[in-house]
Amino acid sequence: MIEIDIEKENKAIAQEYKELLRISYQTLTDDDKKLIRKAFDVAVDSHKEQRRKSGEAYIFHPIAVAKIVASEIGLGATSIAAALLHDVVEDTPMTVQDIERLFNPKVAQLVEGLTKISMVQKDLNASIQAENFRKMILTLNDDVRVILIKLADRLHNMQTMDSMQEDKQTKIASETLYIYAPLAHRLGLYNIKTKLEDLGLKYTEPAIYNEIVSKIKETKEEQDAYIKDISDVLKKALDAEGIDYIIKGRPKSIYSIRRKMKAQNVSFDEVYDKFALRIVYKSTPHEEKFLAWKIYSIVTDYYRPSPSRLRDWISSPKSTGYEALHITVMGPKGRWVEVQVRSERMDEIAEKGYAAHYKYKNGATEENELDAWLNLLKEALESSETNAVDFVEDFKMNLYAKEIFVFTPKGEIKSLPKGATSLDFAFSIHSEIGIRTRGTRVNGKLVPLNFELKSGDQIEVITSQHQKPTSNWLDYVTTSRAKTKIKNVLNENTKKIGEEGKELLTRKLKHLKITLNESVVNELVNFFKLKTSLDLFYRVGIGAIENQQLKDYAAQKSNTFINFFKNKIKRSASSTADEDIHRPIISSNYDLLVFGKEHDKLDYKLSPCCNPIPGDDVFGFVTINEGIKVHKKDCPNAIGMQSNYAYRIMTAKWIDSSQEEFKAIINITGMDVLGLTNQLTKVISNNMHVNIQSISLSTDAGIFHGQVAVIVQNNTILKKMISNIKKIDGIDKVTRVYKT
Repeated sequence: MIEIDIEKENKAIAQEYKELLRISYQTLTDDDKKLIRKAFDVAVDSHKEQRRKSGEAYIFHPIAVAKIVASEIGLGATSIAAALLHDVVEDTPMTVQDIERLFNPKVAQLVEGLTKISMVQKDLNASIQAENFRKMILTLNDDVRVILIKLADRLHNMQTMDSMQEDKQTKIASETLYIYAPLAHRLGLYNIKTKLEDLGLKYTEPAIYNEIVSKIKETKEEQDAYIKDISDVLKKALDAEGIDYIIKGRPKSIYSIRRKMKAQNVSFDEVYDKFALRIVYKSTPHEEKFLAWKIYSIVTDYYRPSPSRLRDWISSPKSTGYEALHITVMGPKGRWVEVQVRSERMDEIAEKGYAAHYKYKNGATEENELDAWLNLLKEALESSETNAVDFVEDFKMNLYAKEIFVFTPKGEIKSLPKGATSLDFAFSIHSEIGIRTRGTRVNGKLVPLNFELKSGDQIEVITSQHQKPTSNWLDYVTTSRAKTKIKNVLNENTKKIGEEGKELLTRKLKHLKITLNESVVNELVNFFKLKTSLDLFYRVGIGAIENQQLKDYAAQKSNTFINFFKNKIKRSASSTADEDIHRPIISSNYDLLVFGKEHDKLDYKLSPCCNPIPGDDVFGFVTINEGIKVHKKDCPNAIGMQSNYAYRIMTAKWIDSSQEEFKAIINITGMDVLGLTNQLTKVISNNMHVNIQSISLSTDAGIFHGQVAVIVQNNTILKKMISNIKKIDGIDKVTRVYKT
């Protein structure tokens, strides 16, 4: 029986290999095929004893990653070979040197980069995952293809996560949404980005994911018919103009629908542009722009466009290289539809990103096109000295940022992230200009350094040799490039003053008969409630620590033994008092929140960022100073915490909803109908046995707005109350507010 299974498995492996060669985006030469065949053979042999958690042969994973690399990312033979070998060094006795000997230095370099990312040292004092991301991002300095293969690896892992434990699924999905999906977006790999986001949602918010999937299925027939109606109208007009094109109907991704539901506080049915139409046309390079606007003209002849929602990324491409026209038009039945217009070249760049770029550059090879791509991405990598979490936060901020286009005094166009300031602009020209910025003019008018720029602004930077950054500048900028440069200059200055402060401190302590050594430095840092020895020396250097304070330290030092016991007694007394305040009374009359597999009853605080109440899906987060904080699973900060600090996450759930009371805030909008307020208060207080803590109501031109803070026992009561409010005549929308 086993023999037949192995034979069947071997056939399936051979079939996968043939498929890999067939779907390659690039034209493979005989040498390319030999290289891939050799890599395949080595990978099959190296992984022959391994199986995945699902039970299938491990080799299916590297082949699947290679297929994504070949068809969806569109890389060549070197990258396909590296993808096949990406786990060989980590999982088997084979070394990077063996790969270089068997293949070539380039394949070896890519495999080494992928292996480096996986080999992360455990450091419990820092975020392991953030450190991992930092190492991964820094490999961009070597070769961007390492990241592209890593994205393919992550996509296949996400596609095959069903057999994993739930907590591992959540952790991996959170990492994916937090960094891998934005990275795919920044690299112009929109297909992969969409798949990663949808799969991420599937494991972080499964109930919402499944609800959206089922609603998309329910409405599919109607949506298809709707898209066909519009397509039929446009086809006639496009054919009459002799344009060579195809029209594709495309539902919006599950993740983007969820994001809109959340951002606009609406239900699935209220999301207005759940699908898009894409017109992809054939064109010579010379006619490309002309045809795009011709198609725009045809579309808007039949359907009225929304002027505020025209996006022209053909005249000013995104920094990812993305080019297209996006038009939102009013379709039949009064529904908005997004129409995307792209040439075949633009469509390939949107789908394949990096790989398609060099295909359209005459005479360019994969190697020399790397430089252009790396230049786009290196800005976030300029300092590797910062804390790993800050580094990832800064990098991530620049990944997803929308772009604005501004001009230099000479009329050159520059792209900056939305929200960038005039000081950010100065640093984007050159670090030295940024550091010496004394003032800025926008459209000829003098403005503050933190002036927020808009597309179309023209900026002039005024510099001075005597100007130096101050710590306030960190509040004036948003881009990681500017922040990093300012921090570097401030740190150099701090270090200089710190060195002088250290000498001064040594002399002052000598008078008090204390020798400055590592133990004394640590004691002083604690005594002055500082974070590092540099903070201490800097404060001494600028005179912020006075002689009397050092004398107090010396006096305390001589009484250390006595103080040690005093503090211990104090601490245990105060912590007991704290525990009495925060510990819930454990009895059958109260809601309980329990943690971990053993359902432990622990002290906790409800986080103010999402205000969980009994019945909400929650998790515990172990903070450094405030014990366990409880967050809702769909809290805006959840993805970041689960990704960066997975080791601090505790599973948590409510048991036995009963008497304890919680505050919830409800927003209500509707039409200003006579007696509405009276009915509203009656429904809340009489029918539901809940207390109104506060109520504020206002009307504006016939529209009613209300915010009511109520005290409820649990989520079930709250949901029932919201349902009853919705039944009141004139009420349009009732939503719960999570931030107080």
